[in-house]
Amino acid sequence: MMSRVDEAERALDLPPGYTLVSLRESGDAFAHGLAIAAQAGAGTLISVGRYDLVEFAVVLEPAKPLASARRALFVGMNATADAIAAHCQPEREVNFAWPDSIFFDGGLLGGVRLGWPKDCAETDVPAWLVLGVMLRAVDLVNIETGAMPGSVSLMGEGFEMVQADAIVGSFARHLMIGFDLWNEAGFDPVASNYLARLPKNKAGERRGIDRDGDLLVNAPLDMGTPDRTSLLDGLARAAWYDPRLRGPKLA
Repeated sequence: MMSRVDEAERALDLPPGYTLVSLRESGDAFAHGLAIAAQAGAGTLISVGRYDLVEFAVVLEPAKPLASARRALFVGMNATADAIAAHCQPEREVNFAWPDSIFFDGGLLGGVRLGWPKDCAETDVPAWLVLGVMLRAVDLVNIETGAMPGSVSLMGEGFEMVQADAIVGSFARHLMIGFDLWNEAGFDPVASNYLARLPKNKAGERRGIDRDGDLLVNAPLDMGTPDRTSLLDGLARAAWYDPRLRGPKLA
């Protein structure tokens, strides 16, 4: 009988430049990525064979100082959203909550984490970054319809398991496209794509992402200093993640 890891190796269609590392159900893709990043190199993609989650991580080798390189999070968020959107009906919406939570049709689906070497200074180029992605595939608890309207799963929203597996390969392609866009056109198009999925608090407000990855917001008609929301603080909170469940929170 084929194991879940063998199924993943067969099902994941990764573009050239990626190396697949498959973990069994007890594995932790993000933690494993942090542990092996220094030796594994860019393009190593770690996938966990969990049927309740789509869980994977990818190792990056940035060329920018850490303070600026953390903006890779937004490339990862865009790639995840584009991968989900590629496998759902066009009328369904993928949205974000600052900075790392992913919502599908208004319900929390998962999120993205970002790791870097602990001894890397803000002004130094990190030897590696690790992007970790978790999306709820199925609900493991028996939840009556409407009992937890703030949470959704891929299977509960009409995806099939084969589509869940395909999301990983689609993410890998969109991630490459996102970094190519950043390299060729600068970061502004990446920021615009991210902000298009981040709901506004007020109509007409103007928003941007600065070189350190912080969110800048001006109220309508306000030409003064923008309000700043820290990327680092948001990453530290990981508001979407429940360490007890080792997965997205049940809202």
